[in-house]
Amino acid sequence: MKKKVFLVVLCLSVIWGIWAGGKAETAGGPVAIEAWAYPAVTEASAPPPDWKVTQAMKEKINIDFKLSLLPSAMNDWDVKLNAAGAANSLPDIFEIRREPWVKLVNVGLIAPVDDLYALMPNRTKLMYGRESKAFTTLNGKSYGLASPGAIPKKEGILIRKDWLDKLGLQVPVTIDDYMNVMRAFTFNDPDGNGKQDTWGYGAFIEIYPYEEGLGRRFDPFFGAYGVAGTWNMTKANAGLNVRKSAYYDALAFVKKMVDEKVIDPNWISYKKDDFRAAWKQGRFGIMREDGAAFGAENNYAPFDKNFPNGSWIVIDPPKGPKGDLAVGAQVDNWYLLAVSANAIKQGKGPAIAKMLEWLSSDEGYYLTGWGEKGINYMTDANGVPTDVGLPDPNKFFAKSDIVPITQLRRWVYYQGDVELLARYPTYKAATSGKTMSALTVIRNMQKSPWVDSGGAETLSVPNADLVRFYEQGVIEFLTGQGGRVLTPQNWAAWVADFDKLGGAAWEKSGIAEAEAQGYLK
Repeated sequence: MKKKVFLVVLCLSVIWGIWAGGKAETAGGPVAIEAWAYPAVTEASAPPPDWKVTQAMKEKINIDFKLSLLPSAMNDWDVKLNAAGAANSLPDIFEIRREPWVKLVNVGLIAPVDDLYALMPNRTKLMYGRESKAFTTLNGKSYGLASPGAIPKKEGILIRKDWLDKLGLQVPVTIDDYMNVMRAFTFNDPDGNGKQDTWGYGAFIEIYPYEEGLGRRFDPFFGAYGVAGTWNMTKANAGLNVRKSAYYDALAFVKKMVDEKVIDPNWISYKKDDFRAAWKQGRFGIMREDGAAFGAENNYAPFDKNFPNGSWIVIDPPKGPKGDLAVGAQVDNWYLLAVSANAIKQGKGPAIAKMLEWLSSDEGYYLTGWGEKGINYMTDANGVPTDVGLPDPNKFFAKSDIVPITQLRRWVYYQGDVELLARYPTYKAATSGKTMSALTVIRNMQKSPWVDSGGAETLSVPNADLVRFYEQGVIEFLTGQGGRVLTPQNWAAWVADFDKLGGAAWEKSGIAEAEAQGYLK
């Protein structure tokens, strides 16, 4: 009897909670919306307690906005969301990667948002077009809000032009040209200090599901052999690149780089910050790097201070023996926002749409993306935020101490000209006085060839054991760890083991997924 009473009370409590939540917008007080977002700048802190964005939301649209930043490490990010899902305590709206998103949709913890688009017409027009909705559609319903993510093709090959000039070398074109220049940069003292302390190429392991193996920093060399990225997304040759014969040839070339010691020997131990500190210290002369991470004022300043006469230029990736070349695998980059099923049950859908529509209004767009006009930025004749005329230049939105106020900018940016020109203004480097523009660097990088791998980022990933076997295997072949020697016979045996562990099945299921979703070109 007591058990029945308890269940009745519990059911009534749930019904009351849903009803009360459904009345959230008519109760008179502000609607509380909890949000989790990935930080725009991982090394910066969360917005301050007196953040103008939260103040404006409460005053203008009657929303009590609570923002928490997700961990910067992707694994930690996923763990936090999965744990919240397991406890049925997801926030109202949150940023999420596609893989955990699919899992949470399948267990009913993420709500469809089809009804919200019409409630935010301006934002939908700016951000949520046909391709965006296709990306978020599962079983005929849209379960997320996907806005344009990273600028496409924002990375490229950079080379020390001053080193080329000092050694009398031409810009390398072919894969053999690259090797010759890397040897010269390593052994011919390009910085003129009389020491053998430079290397031809710099890299670190940066792996994504669509850039497996050695990851994106090595992808230009795999692109020279037609196997950039994890997947080949063409109808004629679809499948895992690691199972293609050309992958061995690409790996053999990188092995040659390692054996001849023309790559910075710390490539195995470097993390992203270590890698970026190294090129700013003049350790190597060729790299694949992000255009903004290279050319933005704060990022370029240490190199400019260390080497005021140094210079880098963007060049095409190496051309392989069959004419193939690619910086890497270009995928569809989307920032994915999900709305929890609980938020919709509590009647918060219209308030969430109102909040997002305000964020894409002129007021919300500029306040969230740049801060307060007259304090954190001024605007030029084209409406582009600038520091020209600011009473206190130290409060400019791009200054490191001010960055926390723009941690939510990914939720408003849509890669329009205003934001690109504002994010990457032309400036004079402090030490050398050179005129620099990260946007110019990015535009030059976008001219280089890439492999179209759109859709590869959505394909299922294999189990952890297979991933570990894959990632460790290619590194062991380069380093000789575990007694591995890179020969055609040994490689064939490794691929056979890879297949037995599930590699062939992974390829088969991935091709089926890509075909079903219309991703194969």
